[in-house]
Amino acid sequence: MTTASHPAHHHIMGLSLHNTALGIGAVFLLVGVLGFIPGITTNYGAMNFAGHESGAMLLGVFQVSVLHNIVHLLFGAAGIAMARTDRMARWFLLGGGIVYLLLWIYGLVIDMNTGANFVPFNSADNWLHLVLGVGMIGLGLWLGRDAMEKMKGSAT
Repeated sequence: MTTASHPAHHHIMGLSLHNTALGIGAVFLLVGVLGFIPGITTNYGAMNFAGHESGAMLLGVFQVSVLHNIVHLLFGAAGIAMARTDRMARWFLLGGGIVYLLLWIYGLVIDMNTGANFVPFNSADNWLHLVLGVGMIGLGLWLGRDAMEKMKGSAT
């Protein structure tokens, strides 16, 4: 058994399903709040509730709207709530990762200048969705492996 695959190695690095889901949830909460702060969100006055016409840009890069910020807040709250157990934290990471990969594909196939871009997001958001999706699924599988081994061990 290599050190990298040993469960204790993850915990030494501070990586656990609980800490990872909690951290990702906290980041999403922070992003949701920052989306409502003028200055951090440029063109704040051009923010719409939803739709591709929203001119607000988080950090001057990521297109946001009121709806987009609310989604970040809800997703963050879900991550924090689901971090309570390994099983739920794993589902948050895997399920959230799948949702973000679906959003990435959606962003690739829609015309960003139509009503189909209702959240809204731009190319920067879209590529971030790919990174988030792959990262969350990867972490859920990697860290979840330890939790699944523990559950198997306690079932016998």
